[in-house]
Amino acid sequence: MTGPEQQRAGAPDGPAGAPGEPGGRGGPPAGGPRRSGLRNPERAVRGLGAGTLSLEALVLLLAIQPIRVVGGDLSGTAIGAVVALAVTAVVLAGMMRRPWAWHAGTALQGLLMLAGLLHWSLFALGVIFALVWAYALHVRRVILG
Repeated sequence: MTGPEQQRAGAPDGPAGAPGEPGGRGGPPAGGPRRSGLRNPERAVRGLGAGTLSLEALVLLLAIQPIRVVGGDLSGTAIGAVVALAVTAVVLAGMMRRPWAWHAGTALQGLLMLAGLLHWSLFALGVIFALVWAYALHVRRVILG
């Protein structure tokens, strides 16, 4: 193939890349080079935070019955705390556009570990989700700078 057929097939027409790519004919994209390569890094990071909090809420709600059966002594107060933490996680997941929601998500992890005073398994879940949240914060810092 030569000429227009080669270009339609996606083959490069020389050593230079596409406009906007490093080494391309157009130089860096308007507004400077993107560090992450994502079209909308803020939206991607918000999705990561919302997904993490949504997963946490789901795990908390699904953990109530196994904790009651295996752990035995999950009180009504502990169940209420778990439900309140899950609802808070869902609300925060919907508010990830707000910059304070990231701080509130961090506080939520601390509250979950504090709920470990009601039952040891809640502390274990708190540690696990605190580590997941710390990783999400790390990814946020790497992508957004």
